[in-house]
Amino acid sequence: MPIATVNPATGETLRTFDPLGPGEIDQCLADAAHAFAAFRTTGFAQRSALLNRAADLLEGDLDDIARTMTIEMGKPLAAARAEAAKCVKAMRWYATHAESLLADERPADADVRDSGASAVRAHYRPLGVVLAVMPWNFPLWQVVRFAAPALMAGNVGLLKHASNVPQTALYLGELFERAGYPHGCFQTLLIGSDAVEAVLRDGRVAAATLTGSEPAGRAVASVAGSEVKKTVLELGGSDPFVVMPSADIERAASTAVVARVQNNGQSCIAAKRFIVHADVYDEFAERFTAGMAALTVGDPLQETTDVGPLATERGRADLEELVDDAVGRGASVLCGGRRPPGHDQGWFYEPTVLAGITEDMRIDQEETFGPVATLYRVADLDAAVERANHTPFGLSSNVWTRDEAEVDRFVRDLQAGGVYVNGMTASHPALPFGGVKRSGYGRELSGHGIREFCNVTTVWQAAS
Repeated sequence: MPIATVNPATGETLRTFDPLGPGEIDQCLADAAHAFAAFRTTGFAQRSALLNRAADLLEGDLDDIARTMTIEMGKPLAAARAEAAKCVKAMRWYATHAESLLADERPADADVRDSGASAVRAHYRPLGVVLAVMPWNFPLWQVVRFAAPALMAGNVGLLKHASNVPQTALYLGELFERAGYPHGCFQTLLIGSDAVEAVLRDGRVAAATLTGSEPAGRAVASVAGSEVKKTVLELGGSDPFVVMPSADIERAASTAVVARVQNNGQSCIAAKRFIVHADVYDEFAERFTAGMAALTVGDPLQETTDVGPLATERGRADLEELVDDAVGRGASVLCGGRRPPGHDQGWFYEPTVLAGITEDMRIDQEETFGPVATLYRVADLDAAVERANHTPFGLSSNVWTRDEAEVDRFVRDLQAGGVYVNGMTASHPALPFGGVKRSGYGRELSGHGIREFCNVTTVWQAAS
């Protein structure tokens, strides 16, 4: 795949970049290893000052980098600005809290007295050079939510970004250099996917993190496993949005629209399957469909646009195949279901709602990465839980109910990394983020995320 900026609103190739050659990659690895040898010994105060400086620079660049993201992958400009601002917030959060999150842990004296120790503690040390393989859908946020905790823990990073967002990728490498990080602490590798295995197998790389598709996750996990290297994977999602009779239906429906089309529908944690109790199904379906149909599809650089193009031509084709398969097998199109008239250039697709989904349809089990929602009618709580779990994925979930007993049941039984009650899934630096089943393993963000790439060292001192 070429490394190029292709405007998804027009299909025009704006810039192309040559991938790094073997010698250049080796130099980056050498620079990273050299940087880690010194950076690992820095204190939290020094790391915090550097990360706060990077946050200040990003805040000053907010409008420019937002425009770059929109041109490269098509998200509405307002959403791109919000993404950049969220990155600033996360950087400052980790700059403030990393030291306490990685403080030594000491068991009670009574618990270890019989081990013959006078003092015992668990100490967190950085692992080393971490390779980050990142996707295009949140080209700034996905990287920062790895980089901020990793750097604050004393690790260094190598970024292999998606090949269709090279300018955002280069900006990130330059940002940390401008902030004053020692050379080699964070580097962007402009390489294709065929070069990832060799980098991951290199002895100077200690671990890897990947956000992306299930096939990409399998490939990275397989290589890392053969090298016995730590990985964190955040893969696909087909998140349920469950609506029960006690819910505020008007608010649930309006939130559902946002939850489905955020980032033009190209988000792992976007709600995708809308599972509605029969008692309120008709009202929810009417409100939700009306909200989806009212969205403005158009140029993502225009402030009035709600939904921009899909990021790639292949992505739109994949989405069309899922919709066509469902319709061909009997699904009803409540709105959308086609390329919008008047948008002959670019990779646009109408916000779409499908009903009457059956298990023989591909869309029942595959992730829809675009503004397409599926509606399911269920008879009761048991059926809602069963339908929500009827997926190979388990990233997050949304439940709408004012019945506390139902909340307890959903929290206990939903197979997901998160349960969001009367709201939509969103990531926050203080909250752990990740999934189960084929949505991956490990956690990002919060204290759990910063500890993923640390060596938890037991320190035991003998009693005198």
